Amino acid sequence: MAGCAGPVPQAVVFGVLVLFAGLAAAQRTPTPTPAAAAPAPDPGCNGIQLTYNFESRTKIRPYVADRNKQPYSFKANATVLNSGTRPLKSWAMLVTFGYGEILVGVDGAVLTGGGEMPYNTTGDAGNATSFSGYPQTDLLTPIATAGDISRIQASVGIVGTLFAGPEPFVPLPTALSLDDPAYACPAATNVSSGILSTCCVLTPEAEANATVIDVNATDPTKNFLPRRTGDLVITYDVLQAYPSSYLALVTLENNAKLGRLDNWRLSWEWRRGEFIYSMKGAYPLEKDTSGCIYGPAGQYYKDLDFSQVLNCDKKPVILDLPLSRYNDTQIGKIDHCCRNGTILPKSMDEKQSKSAFQMQVFKMPPDLNRTKLFPPANFKIAGASSLNPDYTCGQPVPVSPTEFPDPSGLDSTTLAIATWQVVCNITTSKAAKPKCCVTFSAYYNDSVIPCNTCACGCPAKQGPTCSTTAQSMMLPPEALLVPFDNRTQKALAWAELKHYNVPRPKPCGDYCGVSINWHISTDYNNGWSARMTLFNWDNVDLANWFAAIVMDKAYDGFEKAYSFNSTTVGQNTIFMQGLEGLNYLVKQTNMSGSDYLVPGKQQSVLSFSKKLTPGINVVAGDGFPSKVFFNGDECSMPQRIPMSNSGFRTHLSSVLSLVLVLAASAFVLLHQ
Repeated sequence: MAGCAGPVPQAVVFGVLVLFAGLAAAQRTPTPTPAAAAPAPDPGCNGIQLTYNFESRTKIRPYVADRNKQPYSFKANATVLNSGTRPLKSWAMLVTFGYGEILVGVDGAVLTGGGEMPYNTTGDAGNATSFSGYPQTDLLTPIATAGDISRIQASVGIVGTLFAGPEPFVPLPTALSLDDPAYACPAATNVSSGILSTCCVLTPEAEANATVIDVNATDPTKNFLPRRTGDLVITYDVLQAYPSSYLALVTLENNAKLGRLDNWRLSWEWRRGEFIYSMKGAYPLEKDTSGCIYGPAGQYYKDLDFSQVLNCDKKPVILDLPLSRYNDTQIGKIDHCCRNGTILPKSMDEKQSKSAFQMQVFKMPPDLNRTKLFPPANFKIAGASSLNPDYTCGQPVPVSPTEFPDPSGLDSTTLAIATWQVVCNITTSKAAKPKCCVTFSAYYNDSVIPCNTCACGCPAKQGPTCSTTAQSMMLPPEALLVPFDNRTQKALAWAELKHYNVPRPKPCGDYCGVSINWHISTDYNNGWSARMTLFNWDNVDLANWFAAIVMDKAYDGFEKAYSFNSTTVGQNTIFMQGLEGLNYLVKQTNMSGSDYLVPGKQQSVLSFSKKLTPGINVVAGDGFPSKVFFNGDECSMPQRIPMSNSGFRTHLSSVLSLVLVLAASAFVLLHQ
C-alpha cells in the first residue's frame, strides 16, 4: 500500500529495548559521590572551667571630667565548673581585676584572705583577688553525680564599683586562674563581649604524682586534702553533733620559729546565723545576746533562756582565760587553755606553743541536721602587744578528722566528727615599720651609734621641730639610759666635744618600744666577747621575752651567754631568752633621784672563740650581728658600725662609766 512504511527490522527493536532498560537502571542507581569528611568532635573543657560574666554597670556620682576614671556600680557573676575526672577540693578562684574594682558584696564565696567589705582589689589584694568556696567548698565530678550541675558547679555573685570609660566598652578582668599549683590555666579568652573564660587542667607533674581518687566517690568523709602547715594553724574540731547544735574544740598551734602572741585575740564570722551558747577555756570580749533576742534566733528558739547564752555577735572576739581560771570546773579544765593569751615558739617552750578552748554552738535552719556542719569563715588572729607580728589567715579547709587519745588511758583513739584547718602566716606590708631597734658600740670607740631616725616610724605630723630624714646623732654611752626626749642636751654636748656636725633641724627619735645595744667588749688572739643589753621603753612588762641574733661570720665560734639561756639553732642564728625567774623585761619606771622614766633592762655577756672562725676581723665588722630579732620581730639595724680610733684612755673611761651606770640602775630596779 502506497504511503505505508515497511516492517521494522528486529535488530533495531532489540537495540531500542536495551537503551530503555539502561536508562531505567540509571534512574534506580544514583551516581556515587566522594564521601564528606566527618566533623571533628568538640573537645570543650575536660578540666576546670572558669568563667567571668560581666552582667551590667550603672554610672554613679561623682561625675568626673576624665571619662576613663568615671565610677560605675557593676554586677558580675563568676562560675567554677568541674568538667574533669577528679573532685576539686576547697576550690579557690583568682580574678585579676584591672579597673580599680572595689567589692562591696560577694555571694556564694568568701575572700580567701578574710578581707572586709568594701574590699579594694588594687590596694588590698595586690596582683589578684582570691575567692574561696563557701559554703560549697568542694566540687564533685560529672561522673560521680550524673552531671548534677548543683554539685559540680559553684557560682559567685559580685557587686562593686569600678572606674572605666563609657559603654560600649566592657571592663573585664585581665586574668582568671585557679589558686591551686596542681592546675595550669591558659590565658582567658573572650567567649563574647562580656564573658571571659579559661579551662584549667592538671599539670603533668600533678597528674603523675596525684593520688588515685575514685571518680564515683561522693562520701564527704573520704579523699581529704592533706593537712597543711603555716606560721600559725587553727584547727576546728567538731567533737559532738546534735540536730540543732554541736560542741567544737578550737586549737591554735604556733609553728613560727620566732613568732609569738601575747594576749591573743581570735575572731571569725558566722555565715549561717550561728551563736555561742557556752565556752570553756576562753571567753568572748563582749557578752551580748541582743542579736539573738531581736533576730531570727529569738524567733526560732522561743523557749530558750537567752540569759544563759554567751554571745550572739556575727563576728565575736574571743580571749584566753587567765592562769587563775585553769582549775575552774565551770569555764576552765581544758588542755592548753588559760595562759592569758601567751603562745610561745616551740623552740622556746613546746608546752606553751598551743592554746585551746571548747564552745557549744547553736545552729539555725536549714542546717538542723547533725550532719550539716559548717565552720565559721574569715578567721583573724592578733596579739595585744605592739611587738607581736601581723597574721593573714586563709579560709577553713576540711581535713581528715583529728585523732584524740582515749581519756581513760586505753590504747585507743577517738576521731572528731569533722575537722577543718585554717592556716595563718606572718605578713609584713611594704609600709610596715619595725617595732624594735639596735644600737652599736665598742671598746675601741667613745661614741654609741644610736637607732636610726624614725626606725619604728614617725607620727604623721612632726612639725618643724625635728627632721625625719636627718641621720641620728652620735651619743655618749650614758645617754643609752635616757629617754630620747631627755637626751638632746647630752647629744649636743657630745657633738661639740667631738666636733660632730649637728643637723638643722635635729633628727627625730626612733619611736621604738624596745632597743637593744650590742657592745664589743674585748678582742684577743684566741677569742672575743660582746655585751647585749635590752631596754624596754614601753609601759607594759614583757613576760617570757626572747631574742635572736644572726652572726654571719662569728656563728661557729659562739661559746655561751652568761646571763641568758642561749642556744644555736642553725642558719647562723643564736636564740636567747631570760633565765628562769628573770624572764620579765619590766616596763619603764620612775627611779628615785631621776627626773625621767628609766627603762627596764637586762644584759648578758656573750663569749666567742676564734678557733673555728680563722680570719675573723671583729673590729672591721665581723663582730656585729647582721640581724636582730626581739619577740619574733626583726629590729631596725644601724647603717654604720663603730670605727677604731686612738683614744684609749677616753674610751676606756667611757666604757667603765657605762658599765657602772648599768649596774647601779639594775641594782636599784631589782630592789624596788
